[in-house]
Amino acid sequence: MRSPGRERRSGRLRANEVAGVAALLLLAGIGPVVGDIGSCGQAPEELDPHKFFALKAQIDCAQCEACGLRTRACAAACGFDAAPELPIGCYPLVHDGEVCLHKLQTASCDAYREHMADEGASIPTECNFCPLEEAP
Repeated sequence: MRSPGRERRSGRLRANEVAGVAALLLLAGIGPVVGDIGSCGQAPEELDPHKFFALKAQIDCAQCEACGLRTRACAAACGFDAAPELPIGCYPLVHDGEVCLHKLQTASCDAYREHMADEGASIPTECNFCPLEEAP
C-alpha cells in the first residue's frame, strides 16, 4: 500500500509534466510562420526615406535637447529640412524603420552622446539598414 504523500507527489509530477508540455505546445503554436520572421506579421512594405528621416530627426532633436547635447549632428537634426537618399541597392522595410526609431526613443543619454558625436559617431545596429561593404 502506498502512502498518501507519495501519491500526491506523483500527482504533482504529472501536473508539472502536463503544464510543461502545454507551455511547449503553446509556444510552438504561436511562433512565426515561415517567411514572417522579424516582421511581426506586417506585409513587407518599403521604407519611405523622407518619412523615416523626418521622424528620426524629430527623435534625435528631442533626445539632444533632453540630454543637453550641443553637437553639429544635433543642430542638423533640429534644423531638419531634407532627407538623405538611401544608398543604391538598399531597400529597408517599414518594420526596419520602426525598430530603429524605437531603439532611438529608448536610448540613454550616454548612447545618444555616442550616436550624435561630431567625430566618430556610432550607428545603432538597429538603424544600420545598409552597412557599407568593406573595401578589399
